[in-house]
Amino acid sequence: MTDITHPETETPVPAKTTLDIHEIQRILPHRYPFLLIDRVVDLTPKERIVAIKNVTINEPFFQGHFPGHPIMPGVLIIEAMAQVGGMLLMGSVEDPESKVVYFMSLDNVKFRRPVKPGDQIRFELEIIQLRGTVCKMRGVGKVEGEVVAEADMAAMVRDR
Repeated sequence: MTDITHPETETPVPAKTTLDIHEIQRILPHRYPFLLIDRVVDLTPKERIVAIKNVTINEPFFQGHFPGHPIMPGVLIIEAMAQVGGMLLMGSVEDPESKVVYFMSLDNVKFRRPVKPGDQIRFELEIIQLRGTVCKMRGVGKVEGEVVAEADMAAMVRDR
């Protein structure tokens, strides 16, 4: 996800700004049922990221979380936001497939409204501070432009 050099002209080629599920799976170690993001729609390495989580009734947690009135558990909304943050942080390292992101802290977590089957969460995160392998980020999750969750996070990159 970092800039690369074109092999013939040796001119910089900007990193991709969108990633599909296959590219996400090459970077994040998470798999079903714990991979909670579907697509990265905008990425500026070392700055910000926007990613999408499609929430469907087929999610395994809906069987037991408020049957008859299904809502996405708040901790899974924050986990999805953390995975988006992990993708952002991986954009700042060489050879991201050999690294893993460990979250160190969550602060100022707020839930604004329930997330239901059929919703699409748009996560927007920005880096507040980046020192070596440690990063502080601020994130927000929105459904139809309305904030559903927000949090400040800290994470670090380590070798797998």
